[in-house]
Amino acid sequence: MSLAKRISTVGGFTLLSRLFGFVRDMLVARYLGAGMAADAFFIAFKLPNFFRRLFGEGAFTVGFVPLYSRFLGKDITPESKAAADAFAGQVISWLLPVLLLFLAGMEVAMVPVMFGLSGGFDGDSEKFNFAVELGRYTFPYLALISLMTFFTGMLNAWDRFSAAAFAPVILNIFMISALLFMGETEVEKARWLAIAVSTSGAGQLLWVYVAARRAGIRVGLPRPRLSPEIKELFRVIGPAALGAGILQVNLLLDTLLAARFLPEGSVSWLFYADRLNQLPLGVIGIAVGTVLLPGISRLIAGGDDAGAARQQNRAIEFTLLITLPAAVALALISSPIIATLFEREAFLASDTAATAAALSIYALGLPAYVVAKALTPGYFARQDTKTPVRFAMVSLAVNTALNFALIWDFAHVGLAAATAVAAWVNVALLYFGLRRSFAFSLTGKTWIAIFKSAAACAVMAAALLVYLHFYSPAFSSAGMNRILHLVGLIAAGGVAYLATAFAIGGIRIAELRQIMKR
Repeated sequence: MSLAKRISTVGGFTLLSRLFGFVRDMLVARYLGAGMAADAFFIAFKLPNFFRRLFGEGAFTVGFVPLYSRFLGKDITPESKAAADAFAGQVISWLLPVLLLFLAGMEVAMVPVMFGLSGGFDGDSEKFNFAVELGRYTFPYLALISLMTFFTGMLNAWDRFSAAAFAPVILNIFMISALLFMGETEVEKARWLAIAVSTSGAGQLLWVYVAARRAGIRVGLPRPRLSPEIKELFRVIGPAALGAGILQVNLLLDTLLAARFLPEGSVSWLFYADRLNQLPLGVIGIAVGTVLLPGISRLIAGGDDAGAARQQNRAIEFTLLITLPAAVALALISSPIIATLFEREAFLASDTAATAAALSIYALGLPAYVVAKALTPGYFARQDTKTPVRFAMVSLAVNTALNFALIWDFAHVGLAAATAVAAWVNVALLYFGLRRSFAFSLTGKTWIAIFKSAAACAVMAAALLVYLHFYSPAFSSAGMNRILHLVGLIAAGGVAYLATAFAIGGIRIAELRQIMKR
């Protein structure tokens, strides 16, 4: 299966998940708005997601997947499969008890933990106590989703991406059902929504476990022992956890400062803006990281560094072809998008304006996040988890300094700007670090592809601005008229981008046919 096909498989199912996620977010905006219940839920939901990205999708994945792929080898044999399964059994014998102990500790310590996250919501005891309650409902999701990530890593190493990529759809189905059918008031719906988060984790774990069994993956549960393989995993996970933690603190810092220093609703505005910004990141960026890590790990293990570099270049070309226009569009038409998707009932026009301002700035950092997903596997596949940590620390320092410099004059928009700048600092460090070690550099073909995508984006931006010049009043009205004009606006931009890209050779019919054929 070609790299583009594998990325498309993961990205396609992730797109399905994001579409369900948009339905979910539209319902959250409709029933919770941007008030007390919404702020409390978003803080509670952020907590297990933070640790999931830190340990499950962060440190654990970058440590486990390359080692498991190394046991499988470039050419999988019955012997290598048995060795990989034995290693996986050793890993889960440690992972399961650690997760259970951590879950119990966090449930007991939820009050001080939530105070650290929110600062007590500036003395609002009702809001704080509700956030603590919701946090206890959502946190079991971490243990369940981390176990799911364990099975996902093995499936990805076998080039089985579909089941794991579909799993997030289950989360959205559970949450949508809770919003539609459970509770009457904003508080009741937020409570059922938090419960749905953890119950969905059980559904996702069962889904990928069954997929792993069908793929022939058999993992036992031996007694934990500190074997050389486990020591190596811990050695890799330590720096990776620190690096992933720094990156996640970058993302979490906006929420912490908004909860402590900004008016009610700021947490919700940042959440809704980040959700839209995460669409191309989730569909393309995460798909790239998922596919590249096991792929280039096997290539490097087989001594094919040039092949690994070619895969990274093709991944960057493929992702920026989609991500650059997405970033430009989100920055330019954020207000029509927010108004059409969210502005109804509890979500007011003032919420639209505040959320759109944050989205426009978040979008400027979107290409950096996606490129970083293509660059970091170049370090992790070589068992180098320390260098990204140093770069992440620099990024965190930049983000923190800019947050405190900008929050007082620009409120939540200043927090978004600090995040975008820090993302570009991190990706620049990652790229030049690989280049200095002669492990990777952008080829002339890749630079030409990027410039062509940028030129097509310029034409697309002009088309979007012309459309808004004539039809911007349509987005002030509710109902189908606003939806139809958003579709027309996106279509105008999409046609302009694709037509220009085809005309200047940024997209070639022959290459598309080759990808489809593969």
